[in-house]
Amino acid sequence: MENQRGALEISFGWLFAIVAGIVIIFVAIYFSSKIIGTEQETKSAETGKEIGTLLNPLETGFESAQTTSITIPVDTRINNKCELTGTFGRQTIQLDQRSFNEWTKTDVDVFFYNKYIFSDDELTGKKFYIFSKPFDFPFKVADLIYMTTADDRYCFIDAPDEIEEEISNLNQANLLTKNCSGNEIEVCFNNQNCDVEVDYNAGRIGKGGEFVYFDVGDSALMYAGIFAEKAVYECQLRRLMLRVKELSLLYIDKETISRKNGCSDESLAGDLGVLSELAGGMENSEEISLVKEKAEDINNRNEGRLCRLW
Repeated sequence: MENQRGALEISFGWLFAIVAGIVIIFVAIYFSSKIIGTEQETKSAETGKEIGTLLNPLETGFESAQTTSITIPVDTRINNKCELTGTFGRQTIQLDQRSFNEWTKTDVDVFFYNKYIFSDDELTGKKFYIFSKPFDFPFKVADLIYMTTADDRYCFIDAPDEIEEEISNLNQANLLTKNCSGNEIEVCFNNQNCDVEVDYNAGRIGKGGEFVYFDVGDSALMYAGIFAEKAVYECQLRRLMLRVKELSLLYIDKETISRKNGCSDESLAGDLGVLSELAGGMENSEEISLVKEKAEDINNRNEGRLCRLW
């Protein structure tokens, strides 16, 4: 009996050691995962800010398009979020990064109030291309930024000469006008059987049975419609129109100051007020032509002034 009790006591000792060991291991795993998660979140936030920093040199004010790229060491998912909050709305970038073969979601959002990124709502990869073009309506409004992943290659087919030349000058590796392999995303200007169908003369772009509209002859919004999902495009366009609304009011104030300094040109204040209302009330891209008509009229009259407002 004594031998049996001794054996029983030894079994309980081993059992306690095993249970204690398991608890210690789980505690270690828990705190390790917390530390890794915190480091991953910090890394994602830093990467998001780095992207924001890279976007700044693109806002050069030049008329020509500017391009750059960013390479991230690990697989990264960039979530492009557009919000219509406040005076100008908000651009948000949220990053998820692959860790231990799983996507690590973070609650880290990087906000920009003066940037307009046109892309899919979710981009995945390690290398991303970014290029930009200025958007005038009729005055300089902002630089539009287009983001694509290096894994997505676009073939522009039958593009107008000025578009083909611009893409060639960009020298961006995933944008092609010649020597396409057939595996690219096809962007057609005279074909109804492509991934992206551009009606350059009507200012309309079709993708997956959905349509968005752009300012006829304006390649800045045309590229935006090509590279962005409809929801992203519509939201960013409304943000741009909110900016047009506020800038129109600023130019009214500028004209008031100009008149006090002796300028006797025909007043544009009334028409700028109308443009402000039209832009602020625009609900979707189908209404862009109505706002553009007023913007063109104002720009033509401004061109003939001695005291130009822009």
